[in-house]
Amino acid sequence: MSRRKVTVVGAGNVGATAAQRIVEKQLADVVLIDIVEGLPQGKALDMMQSAATEGFDTHIHGTNDYADTANSDVVVITAGIARKPGMSRDDLIATNAKIVGSVTEQIVKYSPNCVIVVVSNPLDAMTYLAWKTSGFDSNRVIGMAGVLDSSRYAMFIAEALKGSIKDVRAMVLGGHGDTMVPVPEYTTVNGIQIDQLLPVSKIEEINERTKHGGAEIVKHLKTGSAYYAPSASAVAMVEAILLDSKRILPSCCYLNGEYGIDGVYVGVPASLGANGVEAVHEIKLRENSSSDLKSSAEEVRKLCEQVGALV
Repeated sequence: MSRRKVTVVGAGNVGATAAQRIVEKQLADVVLIDIVEGLPQGKALDMMQSAATEGFDTHIHGTNDYADTANSDVVVITAGIARKPGMSRDDLIATNAKIVGSVTEQIVKYSPNCVIVVVSNPLDAMTYLAWKTSGFDSNRVIGMAGVLDSSRYAMFIAEALKGSIKDVRAMVLGGHGDTMVPVPEYTTVNGIQIDQLLPVSKIEEINERTKHGGAEIVKHLKTGSAYYAPSASAVAMVEAILLDSKRILPSCCYLNGEYGIDGVYVGVPASLGANGVEAVHEIKLRENSSSDLKSSAEEVRKLCEQVGALV
C-alpha cells in the first residue's frame, strides 16, 4: 500500500517546518515546491539526511515543477510574502492574492481530488480566493488560523496561571487578524472555565495579547514572522484530514447561514476528516462573543471583496 502524499507550497520557514513535521510524524510523503530554484531541493535533501537520526521512513522531495505534486491527498499553501514590522496582515493582500491564485490553479490541474489547507495571509481572504479559484466544494478548501490563535491563547492562559498547558483547552474564532474572537466561555483548564480561575481584567488582557500574538513575534524578529506555531497548527489539521479523525478544531470555513453569517470564510469549530470539513458546529455563544464574531466576519467580507476586485 502506497503512502499518502502531501504537497507543501512554499519552502520558506512555515512551509519547510510544516514539511519537516509531516515527515517526522510519518503522516505522508511530502513534495516541497517553491519558485526559487534550489531552495526546496536543498531543504528537502537536508531533511532526508536527518531521517536516520530521527527515525522516519517517509520521503520528502523538493521541486520547482508542479507535475511532481500530482495526485496529492492534501495541499498546504504557505506561499506569499511574510509580514514585516508595522505591516498588517491586510497589507499583504494585493501581492499574496496573485501568488495564491496562481498556485491554486496549478494545484487543481495536478491534484483535482485534494483537500487544500491555506496558511497564507491575510488568511481568511486567501482561503476565499483559493476556493473561488479552485472550483472545489467549500468543504475541501480550509484555512488555518483558529488552531494557531487558540494555541497562542492557551499558552498565555497557562503562563498567567503558572500551570500546565496540557490542561488548557482554548478557543478563538472569527477572522485571523485584529478582529479575532477569543471565547472565554469555551476556554477551560481541566474542564474549569477560565473566568473561575482568572479575574475578568486578566482575561481581557490575555484576549488582547492573543489578538496581536503574531505582531508581537514580528516585532521581536524584525526581519521575519512566526513559523514554529503556524506550521504545527497546519500539520494538526493535515493530520486530522489524513487520519480521518474527525477532530473538532477551530478552522476557517465557508459559512452558509451558521451564526447568522453567510457567504464568507471565517473561523468556527469544525470536524475535520477525509473530506475536509465534515461538519461546522454552531455552538451557543454569549451575546458579546456572538456580536464580535459577526463583526469579525464583516471585516473579512471587506477583504474578500478586495480580493474579488484584484482577480
